[in-house]
Amino acid sequence: MDRERLARLSIFAAVAKAGGFRAAARGLRLSPSAVSHAVAELEAALGVRLFNRSTRSLALTDAGCALLDRVGPALGEIDAAVADARDSDAAPAGPVRITLTPLSAHALFAPHLAAFVAAYPGITLDLVIDDRFVDTVAEGYDLGVRLGETLRPDMIATRIGGALRMAAVASPGYLARHGRPRTLEDLPSHRCLHRRLGAGVYRWEVTRDGADLILDALPQTLIVNDDALLRRAVCDGAGIAFVIESVIADDLAAGRLVELFPEHCPPFPGFFIYHASRRQMRPAVRATIDFFVAANRVDGG
Repeated sequence: MDRERLARLSIFAAVAKAGGFRAAARGLRLSPSAVSHAVAELEAALGVRLFNRSTRSLALTDAGCALLDRVGPALGEIDAAVADARDSDAAPAGPVRITLTPLSAHALFAPHLAAFVAAYPGITLDLVIDDRFVDTVAEGYDLGVRLGETLRPDMIATRIGGALRMAAVASPGYLARHGRPRTLEDLPSHRCLHRRLGAGVYRWEVTRDGADLILDALPQTLIVNDDALLRRAVCDGAGIAFVIESVIADDLAAGRLVELFPEHCPPFPGFFIYHASRRQMRPAVRATIDFFVAANRVDGG
């Protein structure tokens, strides 16, 4: 590829990201006319319109969106390679953007944030809490932390933290009023409390006789997307919940909750820190992975 086309593609991507020619020009330290001219030359060379322009707005066309999806990651790789070469002898520095679930953020990251900041003052951690699965490349994240079962096979993943267990639990008061279910088949006749996960509802997955079993036909008495709210509801006797054991460990120990069917809820691997397959990784991203994996291994991971 000739250097002029690469420069025009870079300017095109900057305009798309900034949402306008003037904003992109400020970031690139070019004149707005130079930015507009470069995009027009790229459109002429490709024979397609990349932006729909009006006096008040600028939006990518379908062709522009398709081009940005293809060249955006490549331009990012070029920027990362240049940054790596420039900073190869320096301490890890720069932003590291991570998408985490609420539980992984509080259990795996929160206890170690002060130590990380002290160890790597040049790194800016940008932590975003979100239950849904996130495409780290498409949404501009360096790393993600999710349960291993939710990861796409093309992600590079490293286990972080220890094994987890799900637990079906209810309060003693609820069981006194409604009776204790004796078998899994009894659950549909009970009030069941559910955890929303992204756009869906987390399915109750158990094992029986060595085989995985999904309990689909359960009443949806309550659906929430917050662990603390679900914990409060089940402790107050609203119904039976299916939660990660560590979230309600103190309540089990204190007798505020009773576990049902522990024989059907074996441990599973838990959380992984993941990223897209890349030939090179910025030192700041590598340092972040190594630090939090090691910190949680000391804690029993």
